[in-house]
Amino acid sequence: MTHVPLAPLAATVAVQTLATMSLYSLPAMAPAVAADLGVNGTLVGGFVATGYGVGILSALVSPGLIRRYGGVRATQAVLLAAACMLVIAAFAHGVTQLGIAAVVLGLGYGAAAPASTHLLVPHTPRSIFNFVMSLRQIGVPLGGVLAALILPPLVLLIGWRGALAAEIAPVLLLIAAMEVPRRSWDLDRERSRPALGRTLLQPFLLLADRRMRVLSMSCFMYSGLQLCFVAFMTVHLTTAAGFDLVRAGQVLALYQIFGSLSRPVWGWVADRYLTPSQMLAVLGFVMAVAAALTGQFAPDWPSWAVPAVAILAGCSGGGYTGVAYAEYANLGGTRRTEATGLGTALMFAGGMLVPPAFGAGVTLLGGYGAVYLIMAALTAAGGALLAWPRG
Repeated sequence: MTHVPLAPLAATVAVQTLATMSLYSLPAMAPAVAADLGVNGTLVGGFVATGYGVGILSALVSPGLIRRYGGVRATQAVLLAAACMLVIAAFAHGVTQLGIAAVVLGLGYGAAAPASTHLLVPHTPRSIFNFVMSLRQIGVPLGGVLAALILPPLVLLIGWRGALAAEIAPVLLLIAAMEVPRRSWDLDRERSRPALGRTLLQPFLLLADRRMRVLSMSCFMYSGLQLCFVAFMTVHLTTAAGFDLVRAGQVLALYQIFGSLSRPVWGWVADRYLTPSQMLAVLGFVMAVAAALTGQFAPDWPSWAVPAVAILAGCSGGGYTGVAYAEYANLGGTRRTEATGLGTALMFAGGMLVPPAFGAGVTLLGGYGAVYLIMAALTAAGGALLAWPRG
């Protein structure tokens, strides 16, 4: 019987969950923060974009640091960055301090996936690798859900600064807990290896492999469309489909829930019935269909149709990342840490660059339909490339 590596899996999920919860803390209580600081709430929302932007750099730099100091020490650095962000943000008196807090978090956040992959690969049987990697990725939506559920009530009880401070204790406890297995889990660290040097460019050397280029181009588009669904679904439904804000929020919640639940399912399928590339190709085609349908939302749609499309979008656009990270690690071979850093950087870049272009397209073309069709075509092209036989 194949055993799931429960200890390293639980540890890496916990790290990803608390780091992501920190990232989404300020957006979860943006109205209270904006009112107290006297700033526009949208500026607080830009916190996530800043964290992801700096995270691109930390994802590319992290492989050298992980190999030098070990995966456990790298996850502790991710958590330390989160703790420092929470302290800085809790004492912030303006947008500048919040921006500094976002930068500090980003310096660690991009290393979470490469470090987790580095820890999981030696402990994970090949037959369940995609499944385990997909389970690990549940930490991302789980962190967002915890921020949305826990922090607003805390704000009412102890204020937004107190809510941020309350997050510090579990982060510090997890840093301490990760020290327990460090000696056995970090046996592969290369003490004489330069931690930095030209490490920023090292992940890009992997793009010499056609399979890595195809995977990277596809995941860039997938992540961009994924963030478009999240960023624009509520406003799209309220302005074009006649939904009120509550119903629109419920539809977005369906997207997030099914994105989370589907991740381990696709990992299991990729382990048993399809190759990871085939699984990602199928998800790309489904994502393209969901995007094309989303662009046609209208007030005369049946009551069941919009939630059904949101579920379809969630299962594909929200569910692909675990298999994608597993494939990066697989193609990277002995350089799996660098490969995962590359994947993280490119997926973060897609999430940062595509939604603004999407929003500009909606303004330029006067609606969502044509822009979603363009996104559908690009995403389907990514799926086709992944499905294309490799010579």
